[in-house]
Amino acid sequence: MTSFFDSESPSNVAEYSVSELSGSIKRTIEQTFEHVRVRGEISGYRGPHSSGHAYFTLKDDRARIDAVLWKGTFARLKFRPEEGMEVIATGRVTTFPGSSKYQVVIDALEPAGAGALMALIEERKRKLAAEGLFDAGRKRPLPFMPKVIGVVTSPTGAVIRDILHRIADRFPVHVLVWPVRVQGDGACEEIVAAIEGFNALQPGGPIARPDVLIVARGGGSLEDLWCFNDEAMVRAAAGSAIPLISAVGHETDWTLIDHAADQRAPTPTGAAEMAVPVKADLEAQLASLSARLKGAAVRQMDNRRQTLRSLARALPSLDQLLALPRRRFDEAAAGLGRGLQMNTANKRRSFERSAAHLRPDLLTARIVDRRQRVVDAVNRAERIVERQVHRGAARVASADASLRALPSRLIGQVHRASDRVSAMSRRADAAIAADLRRLKSAVAAQDRVLQSLSYRNVLQRGFALVRDAAGEPVKQAAAVHSGMALSVEFADGRVAAVAGEDGTPSQAPKKRPARAGEPTKQGSLF
Repeated sequence: MTSFFDSESPSNVAEYSVSELSGSIKRTIEQTFEHVRVRGEISGYRGPHSSGHAYFTLKDDRARIDAVLWKGTFARLKFRPEEGMEVIATGRVTTFPGSSKYQVVIDALEPAGAGALMALIEERKRKLAAEGLFDAGRKRPLPFMPKVIGVVTSPTGAVIRDILHRIADRFPVHVLVWPVRVQGDGACEEIVAAIEGFNALQPGGPIARPDVLIVARGGGSLEDLWCFNDEAMVRAAAGSAIPLISAVGHETDWTLIDHAADQRAPTPTGAAEMAVPVKADLEAQLASLSARLKGAAVRQMDNRRQTLRSLARALPSLDQLLALPRRRFDEAAAGLGRGLQMNTANKRRSFERSAAHLRPDLLTARIVDRRQRVVDAVNRAERIVERQVHRGAARVASADASLRALPSRLIGQVHRASDRVSAMSRRADAAIAADLRRLKSAVAAQDRVLQSLSYRNVLQRGFALVRDAAGEPVKQAAAVHSGMALSVEFADGRVAAVAGEDGTPSQAPKKRPARAGEPTKQGSLF
Protein backbone atom coordinates (compact mmCIF):
# COMPACT_ATOMS: atom_id res chain seq x y z
CA MET A 1 0.00 0.00 0.00
CA THR A 2 1.36 3.41 -0.94
CA SER A 3 1.94 5.77 2.01
CA PHE A 4 0.88 9.40 1.97
CA PHE A 5 4.35 10.31 3.30
CA ASP A 6 7.55 10.30 1.27
CA SER A 7 10.60 8.27 2.21
CA GLU A 8 12.08 11.44 3.65
CA SER A 9 10.69 11.16 7.22
CA PRO A 10 10.92 14.22 9.45
CA SER A 11 12.23 11.95 12.30
CA ASN A 12 14.17 8.70 12.71
CA VAL A 13 11.44 6.90 14.75
CA ALA A 14 11.12 3.27 13.64
CA GLU A 15 7.82 2.14 12.21
CA TYR A 16 6.09 -1.07 13.51
CA SER A 17 3.27 -3.01 12.06
CA VAL A 18 0.35 -3.86 14.36
CA SER A 19 1.44 -7.53 14.55
CA GLU A 20 5.05 -6.59 15.36
CA LEU A 21 3.97 -4.21 18.13
CA SER A 22 1.52 -6.76 19.64
CA GLY A 23 4.19 -9.47 19.54
CA SER A 24 6.76 -7.23 21.24
CA ILE A 25 4.28 -6.36 24.01
CA LYS A 26 3.42 -10.06 24.45
CA ARG A 27 7.10 -11.06 24.81
CA THR A 28 7.81 -8.21 27.26
CA ILE A 29 4.84 -9.07 29.51
CA GLU A 30 5.49 -12.82 29.47
CA GLN A 31 9.18 -12.33 30.33
CA THR A 32 8.42 -9.86 33.12
CA PHE A 33 5.47 -11.76 34.66
CA GLU A 34 6.32 -15.37 33.84
CA HIS A 35 5.48 -16.52 37.40
CA VAL A 36 2.97 -14.64 39.59
CA ARG A 37 0.62 -15.39 42.50
CA VAL A 38 -2.62 -13.43 42.44
CA ARG A 39 -5.19 -13.29 45.23
CA GLY A 40 -8.71 -12.31 44.28
CA GLU A 41 -12.38 -13.21 44.09
CA ILE A 42 -13.75 -15.36 41.25
CA SER A 43 -16.26 -13.47 39.11
CA GLY A 44 -18.20 -14.45 36.01
CA TYR A 45 -17.62 -18.19 36.52
CA ARG A 46 -20.03 -20.41 34.57
CA GLY A 47 -18.27 -23.76 34.81
CA PRO A 48 -15.96 -25.37 32.25
CA HIS A 49 -16.54 -24.66 28.57
CA SER A 50 -17.52 -27.46 26.17
CA SER A 51 -13.80 -27.71 25.34
CA GLY A 52 -12.99 -28.39 29.02
CA HIS A 53 -11.37 -24.99 29.63
CA ALA A 54 -12.73 -22.53 32.20
CA TYR A 55 -12.79 -18.76 31.69
CA PHE A 56 -13.50 -16.21 34.43
CA THR A 57 -12.04 -13.07 36.06
CA LEU A 58 -10.24 -12.36 39.32
CA LYS A 59 -11.19 -9.10 41.01
CA ASP A 60 -10.78 -7.09 44.17
CA ASP A 61 -12.38 -3.83 45.24
CA ARG A 62 -10.47 -1.74 42.66
CA ALA A 63 -9.52 -3.83 39.61
CA ARG A 64 -10.11 -7.06 37.75
CA ILE A 65 -8.10 -9.31 35.42
CA ASP A 66 -9.14 -12.09 33.05
CA ALA A 67 -8.05 -15.63 33.90
CA VAL A 68 -8.14 -19.00 32.13
CA LEU A 69 -7.86 -22.58 33.42
CA TRP A 70 -6.82 -25.03 30.73
CA LYS A 71 -8.48 -28.45 30.67
CA GLY A 72 -5.49 -30.37 32.09
CA THR A 73 -5.04 -27.95 35.01
CA PHE A 74 -8.79 -27.97 35.76
CA ALA A 75 -8.77 -31.78 36.02
CA ARG A 76 -6.02 -31.67 38.68
CA LEU A 77 -7.86 -29.28 41.03
CA LYS A 78 -8.84 -30.70 44.43
CA PHE A 79 -11.92 -28.47 44.63
CA ARG A 80 -14.37 -26.95 42.18
CA PRO A 81 -14.14 -23.17 41.63
CA GLU A 82 -17.33 -21.27 42.33
CA GLU A 83 -18.68 -17.77 41.87
CA GLY A 84 -17.59 -15.44 44.67
CA MET A 85 -14.87 -17.77 46.06
CA GLU A 86 -11.65 -16.06 47.15
CA VAL A 87 -8.65 -17.94 45.75
CA ILE A 88 -4.89 -17.69 45.23
CA ALA A 89 -3.95 -18.32 41.59
CA THR A 90 -0.40 -19.22 40.50
CA GLY A 91 0.53 -18.84 36.84
CA ARG A 92 1.84 -16.44 34.23
CA VAL A 93 0.56 -13.29 32.53
CA THR A 94 0.15 -13.31 28.77
CA THR A 95 -1.61 -11.22 26.15
CA PHE A 96 -4.17 -11.98 23.50
CA PRO A 97 -3.18 -9.91 20.40
CA GLY A 98 -6.51 -10.49 18.70
CA SER A 99 -8.27 -8.07 21.07
CA SER A 100 -5.40 -6.21 22.85
CA LYS A 101 -6.18 -7.90 26.19
CA TYR A 102 -4.04 -9.57 28.82
CA GLN A 103 -4.94 -12.50 31.08
CA VAL A 104 -3.53 -14.86 33.69
CA VAL A 105 -2.97 -18.45 32.58
CA ILE A 106 -3.43 -20.37 35.86
CA ASP A 107 -1.17 -23.34 36.59
CA ALA A 108 -2.38 -23.91 40.18
CA LEU A 109 -5.42 -22.73 42.13
CA GLU A 110 -6.05 -22.94 45.86
CA PRO A 111 -8.56 -21.39 48.25
CA ALA A 112 -7.47 -18.24 50.00
CA GLY A 113 -7.71 -20.14 53.31
CA ALA A 114 -9.85 -22.51 55.32
CA GLY A 115 -11.78 -19.53 56.58
CA ALA A 116 -12.92 -18.72 53.05
CA LEU A 117 -14.08 -22.27 52.48
CA MET A 118 -15.90 -22.35 55.80
CA ALA A 119 -17.57 -19.04 55.00
CA LEU A 120 -18.68 -20.46 51.64
CA ILE A 121 -20.02 -23.58 53.36
CA GLU A 122 -21.92 -21.51 55.91
CA GLU A 123 -23.45 -19.34 53.20
CA ARG A 124 -24.52 -22.41 51.23
CA LYS A 125 -25.83 -24.03 54.40
CA ARG A 126 -28.03 -21.02 55.15
CA LYS A 127 -29.34 -20.99 51.57
CA LEU A 128 -30.26 -24.70 51.54
CA ALA A 129 -31.69 -24.57 55.06
CA ALA A 130 -33.96 -21.72 53.98
CA GLU A 131 -35.33 -24.02 51.25
CA GLY A 132 -36.21 -26.64 53.89
CA LEU A 133 -33.72 -29.29 52.76
CA PHE A 134 -32.39 -29.76 56.30
CA ASP A 135 -35.75 -29.87 58.13
CA ALA A 136 -36.11 -32.77 60.54
CA GLY A 137 -39.77 -33.24 59.59
CA ARG A 138 -38.91 -34.38 56.04
CA LYS A 139 -36.41 -37.04 57.15
CA ARG A 140 -37.61 -40.67 57.03
CA PRO A 141 -36.87 -43.42 59.58
CA LEU A 142 -34.55 -46.22 58.51
CA PRO A 143 -36.08 -49.66 57.85
CA PHE A 144 -35.60 -52.02 60.82
CA MET A 145 -34.50 -55.02 58.75
CA PRO A 146 -33.56 -54.12 55.14
CA LYS A 147 -33.27 -56.88 52.56
CA VAL A 148 -30.94 -54.96 50.20
CA ILE A 149 -28.41 -52.23 51.09
CA GLY A 150 -26.95 -49.87 48.46
CA VAL A 151 -23.44 -48.50 49.12
CA VAL A 152 -22.01 -45.52 47.20
CA THR A 153 -18.24 -45.35 47.77
CA SER A 154 -14.85 -46.11 46.22
CA PRO A 155 -14.42 -49.83 45.45
CA THR A 156 -10.67 -49.80 46.27
CA GLY A 157 -10.56 -48.14 49.70
CA ALA A 158 -10.77 -49.58 53.20
CA VAL A 159 -14.25 -48.07 53.66
CA ILE A 160 -16.09 -50.66 51.56
CA ARG A 161 -14.22 -53.53 53.29
CA ASP A 162 -15.16 -52.18 56.74
CA ILE A 163 -18.82 -51.84 55.74
CA LEU A 164 -19.06 -55.33 54.21
CA HIS A 165 -17.26 -56.91 57.16
CA ARG A 166 -19.49 -55.16 59.70
CA ILE A 167 -22.71 -56.11 57.87
CA ALA A 168 -21.56 -59.74 57.58
CA ASP A 169 -20.85 -59.87 61.35
CA ARG A 170 -24.15 -58.30 62.41
CA PHE A 171 -26.76 -59.47 59.88
CA PRO A 172 -25.72 -60.75 56.43
CA VAL A 173 -27.89 -59.17 53.72
CA HIS A 174 -27.53 -58.50 50.01
CA VAL A 175 -25.25 -55.47 49.38
CA LEU A 176 -25.13 -53.53 46.08
CA VAL A 177 -21.98 -51.40 45.61
CA TRP A 178 -22.02 -48.50 43.14
CA PRO A 179 -18.32 -47.68 42.54
CA VAL A 180 -17.53 -43.96 42.37
CA ARG A 181 -14.67 -41.56 42.89
CA VAL A 182 -14.89 -39.81 46.24
CA GLN A 183 -12.30 -37.10 45.54
CA GLY A 184 -11.12 -35.01 42.62
CA ASP A 185 -12.68 -33.90 39.36
CA GLY A 186 -15.92 -35.68 38.45
CA ALA A 187 -16.45 -37.16 41.93
CA CYS A 188 -19.53 -35.07 42.64
CA GLU A 189 -21.20 -35.98 39.33
CA GLU A 190 -20.53 -39.70 39.88
CA ILE A 191 -21.98 -39.70 43.41
CA VAL A 192 -25.07 -37.77 42.29
CA ALA A 193 -25.53 -40.21 39.40
CA ALA A 194 -25.20 -43.16 41.82
CA ILE A 195 -27.90 -41.80 44.19
CA GLU A 196 -30.26 -41.08 41.30
CA GLY A 197 -29.45 -44.47 39.72
CA PHE A 198 -30.39 -46.39 42.88
CA ASN A 199 -33.64 -44.40 43.11
CA ALA A 200 -34.43 -45.16 39.46
CA LEU A 201 -34.43 -48.94 40.09
CA GLN A 202 -37.93 -50.44 40.00
CA PRO A 203 -39.17 -52.81 42.75
CA GLY A 204 -39.24 -56.36 41.44
CA GLY A 205 -36.87 -55.55 38.55
CA PRO A 206 -33.83 -57.54 37.42
CA ILE A 207 -31.68 -55.54 39.89
CA ALA A 208 -33.07 -55.42 43.42
CA ARG A 209 -33.99 -51.92 44.66
CA PRO A 210 -32.15 -51.08 47.92
CA ASP A 211 -34.15 -50.46 51.08
CA VAL A 212 -31.48 -48.08 52.44
CA LEU A 213 -28.49 -46.21 50.94
CA ILE A 214 -25.06 -45.54 52.49
CA VAL A 215 -22.86 -42.76 51.07
CA ALA A 216 -19.43 -43.33 52.64
CA ARG A 217 -15.89 -41.98 52.49
CA GLY A 218 -12.87 -42.05 54.81
CA GLY A 219 -11.45 -39.06 56.62
CA GLY A 220 -9.50 -36.22 55.00
CA SER A 221 -8.92 -32.50 54.91
CA LEU A 222 -11.57 -29.92 54.12
CA GLU A 223 -10.41 -29.82 50.50
CA ASP A 224 -10.56 -33.63 50.24
CA LEU A 225 -14.17 -33.65 51.49
CA TRP A 226 -15.17 -30.61 49.43
CA CYS A 227 -17.26 -32.50 46.88
CA PHE A 228 -19.64 -33.58 49.70
CA ASN A 229 -20.47 -29.89 50.21
CA ASP A 230 -21.57 -29.49 46.59
CA GLU A 231 -25.09 -28.11 46.16
CA ALA A 232 -26.05 -30.71 43.52
CA MET A 233 -25.05 -33.57 45.84
CA VAL A 234 -26.98 -32.09 48.78
CA ARG A 235 -30.10 -31.76 46.63
CA ALA A 236 -29.72 -35.33 45.36
CA ALA A 237 -29.43 -36.64 48.94
CA ALA A 238 -32.44 -34.61 50.09
CA GLY A 239 -34.51 -35.74 47.12
CA SER A 240 -33.72 -39.45 47.49
CA ALA A 241 -36.86 -41.56 47.89
CA ILE A 242 -34.75 -44.27 49.57
CA PRO A 243 -33.67 -43.53 53.18
CA LEU A 244 -30.02 -42.39 53.08
CA ILE A 245 -27.21 -42.63 55.65
CA SER A 246 -24.27 -40.22 55.35
CA ALA A 247 -20.92 -41.65 56.57
CA VAL A 248 -18.35 -39.12 55.35
CA GLY A 249 -15.05 -38.72 57.23
CA HIS A 250 -14.54 -39.20 60.94
CA GLU A 251 -16.82 -38.25 63.80
CA THR A 252 -15.49 -34.67 63.90
CA ASP A 253 -15.91 -34.14 60.14
CA TRP A 254 -19.16 -32.47 59.12
CA THR A 255 -20.31 -31.83 55.52
CA LEU A 256 -23.54 -30.47 54.06
CA ILE A 257 -24.67 -33.92 52.96
CA ASP A 258 -24.76 -34.90 56.65
CA HIS A 259 -27.51 -32.32 57.22
CA ALA A 260 -29.55 -33.44 54.18
CA ALA A 261 -29.28 -37.20 54.84
CA ASP A 262 -31.94 -39.05 56.84
CA GLN A 263 -29.25 -40.28 59.28
CA ARG A 264 -25.66 -39.21 59.89
CA ALA A 265 -23.13 -41.87 60.97
CA PRO A 266 -19.88 -40.88 62.69
CA THR A 267 -17.89 -43.46 60.67
CA PRO A 268 -18.57 -45.87 57.78
CA THR A 269 -18.58 -48.74 60.32
CA GLY A 270 -21.19 -46.87 62.34
CA ALA A 271 -23.32 -46.55 59.17
CA ALA A 272 -23.28 -50.35 58.78
CA GLU A 273 -24.37 -50.72 62.42
CA MET A 274 -27.24 -48.26 61.83
CA ALA A 275 -28.37 -50.09 58.68
CA VAL A 276 -28.78 -53.62 60.12
CA PRO A 277 -29.47 -55.03 63.62
CA VAL A 278 -27.44 -57.80 65.34
CA LYS A 279 -28.75 -61.17 64.19
CA ALA A 280 -27.69 -63.01 67.39
CA ASP A 281 -29.50 -60.49 69.57
CA LEU A 282 -32.60 -60.81 67.41
CA GLU A 283 -32.50 -64.60 67.64
CA ALA A 284 -32.14 -64.48 71.43
CA GLN A 285 -34.96 -61.96 71.71
CA LEU A 286 -37.10 -64.07 69.36
CA ALA A 287 -36.48 -67.22 71.46
CA SER A 288 -37.41 -65.34 74.65
CA LEU A 289 -40.59 -63.95 73.09
CA SER A 290 -41.50 -67.41 71.71
CA ALA A 291 -41.16 -69.00 75.18
CA ARG A 292 -43.25 -66.25 76.73
CA LEU A 293 -45.86 -66.69 73.98
CA LYS A 294 -46.12 -70.46 74.62
CA GLY A 295 -46.49 -69.96 78.39
CA ALA A 296 -49.13 -67.28 77.88
CA ALA A 297 -51.06 -69.54 75.46
CA VAL A 298 -51.07 -72.46 77.97
CA ARG A 299 -52.24 -70.21 80.80
CA GLN A 300 -54.93 -68.67 78.60
CA MET A 301 -56.26 -72.12 77.59
CA ASP A 302 -56.44 -73.20 81.26
CA ASN A 303 -58.31 -70.05 82.21
CA ARG A 304 -60.77 -70.43 79.31
CA ARG A 305 -61.38 -74.12 80.17
CA GLN A 306 -62.16 -73.27 83.83
CA THR A 307 -64.50 -70.46 82.76
CA LEU A 308 -66.35 -72.80 80.38
CA ARG A 309 -66.90 -75.35 83.13
CA SER A 310 -68.29 -72.69 85.47
CA LEU A 311 -70.70 -71.43 82.81
CA ALA A 312 -71.84 -74.98 81.98
CA ARG A 313 -72.83 -75.58 85.60
CA ALA A 314 -75.00 -72.45 85.62
CA LEU A 315 -77.02 -73.43 82.51
CA PRO A 316 -80.60 -74.94 83.14
CA SER A 317 -81.55 -78.47 81.96
CA LEU A 318 -83.37 -79.28 78.66
CA ASP A 319 -86.71 -80.10 80.36
CA GLN A 320 -86.68 -76.79 82.22
CA LEU A 321 -86.04 -74.86 78.98
CA LEU A 322 -88.95 -76.64 77.08
CA ALA A 323 -91.57 -76.66 79.85
CA LEU A 324 -93.02 -73.17 79.23
CA PRO A 325 -93.14 -73.38 75.39
CA ARG A 326 -94.82 -76.83 75.64
CA ARG A 327 -97.57 -75.40 77.92
CA ARG A 328 -98.29 -72.48 75.55
CA PHE A 329 -98.61 -74.93 72.65
CA ASP A 330 -101.15 -77.06 74.50
CA GLU A 331 -103.33 -74.04 75.36
CA ALA A 332 -103.30 -72.82 71.74
CA ALA A 333 -104.32 -76.28 70.41
CA ALA A 334 -107.26 -76.43 72.84
CA GLY A 335 -108.70 -73.04 71.72
CA LEU A 336 -108.29 -73.67 67.94
CA GLY A 337 -111.67 -75.49 67.47
CA ARG A 338 -113.74 -72.79 69.17
CA GLY A 339 -112.04 -70.12 67.12
CA LEU A 340 -112.87 -71.78 63.81
CA GLN A 341 -116.57 -72.04 64.73
CA MET A 342 -116.81 -68.37 65.74
CA ASN A 343 -115.05 -67.26 62.56
CA THR A 344 -117.45 -69.25 60.34
CA ALA A 345 -120.51 -67.68 62.07
CA ASN A 346 -119.13 -64.17 61.60
CA LYS A 347 -118.49 -64.71 57.86
CA ARG A 348 -122.06 -66.05 57.36
CA ARG A 349 -123.65 -62.94 58.98
CA SER A 350 -121.54 -60.61 56.80
CA PHE A 351 -122.59 -62.46 53.62
CA GLU A 352 -126.27 -62.21 54.52
CA ARG A 353 -126.03 -58.42 55.04
CA SER A 354 -124.45 -57.93 51.61
CA ALA A 355 -126.99 -60.16 49.82
CA ALA A 356 -129.94 -58.11 51.22
CA HIS A 357 -128.84 -55.10 49.09
CA LEU A 358 -128.62 -57.01 45.77
CA ARG A 359 -132.11 -56.78 43.97
CA PRO A 360 -132.85 -57.01 40.16
CA ASP A 361 -134.96 -53.83 40.02
CA LEU A 362 -132.05 -51.70 41.34
CA LEU A 363 -129.70 -53.07 38.70
CA THR A 364 -132.23 -52.39 35.90
CA ALA A 365 -132.70 -48.74 36.95
CA ARG A 366 -128.93 -48.17 36.96
CA ILE A 367 -128.59 -49.66 33.44
CA VAL A 368 -131.33 -47.35 32.04
CA ASP A 369 -129.74 -44.28 33.59
CA ARG A 370 -126.26 -45.05 32.19
CA ARG A 371 -127.72 -45.76 28.69
CA GLN A 372 -129.41 -42.30 28.63
CA ARG A 373 -126.12 -40.60 29.57
CA VAL A 374 -124.35 -42.31 26.65
CA VAL A 375 -127.04 -41.14 24.15
CA ASP A 376 -126.78 -37.51 25.33
CA ALA A 377 -122.96 -37.58 25.01
CA VAL A 378 -123.18 -38.89 21.41
CA ASN A 379 -125.61 -36.10 20.39
CA ARG A 380 -123.33 -33.37 21.86
CA ALA A 381 -120.33 -34.83 20.02
CA GLU A 382 -122.17 -34.75 16.65
CA ARG A 383 -123.12 -31.06 17.08
CA ILE A 384 -119.53 -30.15 18.00
CA VAL A 385 -118.16 -31.92 14.89
CA GLU A 386 -120.60 -30.03 12.61
CA ARG A 387 -119.52 -26.65 14.03
CA GLN A 388 -115.83 -27.52 13.55
CA VAL A 389 -116.47 -28.49 9.89
CA HIS A 390 -118.23 -25.15 9.16
CA ARG A 391 -115.39 -23.11 10.72
CA GLY A 392 -112.77 -25.06 8.72
CA ALA A 393 -114.60 -24.45 5.44
CA ALA A 394 -114.68 -20.68 6.19
CA ARG A 395 -110.92 -20.58 6.84
CA VAL A 396 -110.22 -22.48 3.60
CA ALA A 397 -112.29 -19.99 1.59
CA SER A 398 -110.48 -17.02 3.13
CA ALA A 399 -107.07 -18.56 2.39
CA ASP A 400 -108.10 -19.24 -1.25
CA ALA A 401 -109.04 -15.57 -1.75
CA SER A 402 -105.69 -14.42 -0.29
CA LEU A 403 -103.72 -16.74 -2.60
CA ARG A 404 -105.56 -15.47 -5.68
CA ALA A 405 -104.55 -11.83 -4.85
CA LEU A 406 -100.87 -12.72 -4.09
CA PRO A 407 -99.38 -12.59 -7.69
CA SER A 408 -100.49 -9.01 -8.29
CA ARG A 409 -98.90 -7.84 -5.01
CA LEU A 410 -95.62 -9.65 -5.80
CA ILE A 411 -95.38 -8.06 -9.26
CA GLY A 412 -95.80 -4.57 -7.72
CA GLN A 413 -93.03 -5.24 -5.18
CA VAL A 414 -90.65 -6.44 -7.94
CA HIS A 415 -91.19 -3.25 -9.97
CA ARG A 416 -90.56 -1.04 -6.94
CA ALA A 417 -87.33 -2.93 -6.06
CA SER A 418 -86.09 -2.64 -9.69
CA ASP A 419 -86.62 1.15 -9.60
CA ARG A 420 -84.64 1.44 -6.35
CA VAL A 421 -81.71 -0.60 -7.78
CA SER A 422 -81.58 1.57 -10.93
CA ALA A 423 -81.49 4.75 -8.85
CA MET A 424 -78.69 3.43 -6.62
CA SER A 425 -76.64 2.34 -9.70
CA ARG A 426 -76.88 5.86 -11.18
CA ARG A 427 -75.77 7.44 -7.88
CA ALA A 428 -72.80 5.00 -7.63
CA ASP A 429 -71.63 5.81 -11.18
CA ALA A 430 -71.76 9.54 -10.43
CA ALA A 431 -69.82 9.10 -7.17
CA ILE A 432 -67.07 7.01 -8.89
CA ALA A 433 -66.71 9.61 -11.68
CA ALA A 434 -66.37 12.41 -9.10
CA ASP A 435 -63.69 10.48 -7.17
CA LEU A 436 -61.72 9.85 -10.38
CA ARG A 437 -61.78 13.55 -11.28
CA ARG A 438 -60.63 14.50 -7.77
CA LEU A 439 -57.75 11.95 -7.81
CA LYS A 440 -56.61 13.11 -11.30
CA SER A 441 -56.49 16.70 -10.07
CA ALA A 442 -54.42 15.68 -7.01
CA VAL A 443 -51.96 13.68 -9.16
CA ALA A 444 -51.53 16.59 -11.56
CA ALA A 445 -50.86 18.96 -8.67
CA GLN A 446 -48.23 16.61 -7.20
CA ASP A 447 -46.58 16.27 -10.64
CA ARG A 448 -46.33 20.06 -10.93
CA VAL A 449 -44.72 20.28 -7.46
CA LEU A 450 -42.26 17.50 -8.38
CA GLN A 451 -41.27 19.24 -11.63
CA SER A 452 -40.74 22.54 -9.80
CA LEU A 453 -38.43 20.89 -7.21
CA SER A 454 -36.36 18.88 -9.76
CA TYR A 455 -32.70 19.82 -10.02
CA ARG A 456 -32.98 19.68 -13.84
CA ASN A 457 -34.87 22.99 -13.78
CA VAL A 458 -31.83 24.48 -12.04
CA LEU A 459 -29.54 23.06 -14.75
CA GLN A 460 -31.77 24.76 -17.40
CA ARG A 461 -30.86 28.13 -15.83
CA GLY A 462 -27.12 27.61 -16.56
CA PHE A 463 -25.94 25.74 -13.48
CA ALA A 464 -23.99 22.43 -13.51
CA LEU A 465 -23.80 19.39 -11.13
CA VAL A 466 -20.30 18.02 -10.28
CA ARG A 467 -19.90 14.34 -9.34
CA ASP A 468 -16.84 12.29 -8.29
CA ALA A 469 -15.73 8.97 -9.81
CA ALA A 470 -18.28 7.09 -7.64
CA GLY A 471 -21.15 9.18 -8.99
CA GLU A 472 -21.70 11.04 -5.70
CA PRO A 473 -22.25 14.85 -5.80
CA VAL A 474 -19.23 16.98 -4.74
CA LYS A 475 -20.55 19.52 -2.23
CA GLN A 476 -17.32 21.40 -1.26
CA ALA A 477 -14.22 22.54 -3.10
CA ALA A 478 -12.04 21.13 -0.33
CA ALA A 479 -13.17 17.64 -1.32
CA VAL A 480 -11.50 18.02 -4.79
CA HIS A 481 -7.77 17.29 -5.09
CA SER A 482 -5.39 17.45 -8.01
CA GLY A 483 -5.86 14.72 -10.61
CA MET A 484 -9.27 13.75 -9.33
CA ALA A 485 -11.65 12.43 -12.01
CA LEU A 486 -14.89 14.40 -12.14
CA SER A 487 -18.15 14.30 -14.07
CA VAL A 488 -19.95 17.58 -14.85
CA GLU A 489 -23.63 17.37 -15.74
CA PHE A 490 -25.29 20.16 -17.79
CA ALA A 491 -28.84 20.47 -18.87
CA ASP A 492 -28.11 18.75 -22.21
CA GLY A 493 -25.64 16.02 -21.03
CA ARG A 494 -22.52 15.08 -19.06
CA VAL A 495 -18.83 15.98 -19.52
CA ALA A 496 -15.83 14.12 -17.99
CA ALA A 497 -13.10 16.27 -16.42
CA VAL A 498 -9.90 16.03 -14.32
CA ALA A 499 -9.18 18.59 -11.57
CA GLY A 500 -5.96 20.59 -11.82
CA GLU A 501 -3.80 22.10 -9.06
CA ASP A 502 -4.99 25.72 -9.51
CA GLY A 503 -8.54 24.90 -10.39
CA THR A 504 -7.72 24.59 -14.15
CA PRO A 505 -8.22 21.23 -15.83
CA SER A 506 -4.95 19.47 -16.72
CA GLN A 507 -6.36 18.34 -20.05
CA ALA A 508 -9.45 19.08 -22.00
CA PRO A 509 -11.59 16.03 -22.09
CA LYS A 510 -13.63 15.31 -25.12
CA LYS A 511 -17.27 16.03 -24.79
CA ARG A 512 -19.35 12.92 -25.14
CA PRO A 513 -23.00 13.60 -25.77
CA ALA A 514 -25.38 11.53 -23.72
CA ARG A 515 -26.80 8.63 -25.59
CA ALA A 516 -30.48 8.39 -26.14
CA GLY A 517 -32.10 6.22 -23.57
CA GLU A 518 -28.96 6.20 -21.31
CA PRO A 519 -30.08 6.29 -17.65
CA THR A 520 -28.87 9.27 -15.64
CA LYS A 521 -28.28 9.24 -11.93
CA GLN A 522 -30.23 11.89 -10.08
CA GLY A 523 -28.15 13.47 -7.31
CA SER A 524 -28.95 16.05 -4.68
CA LEU A 525 -28.40 19.79 -4.97
CA PHE A 526 -27.72 20.01 -1.25
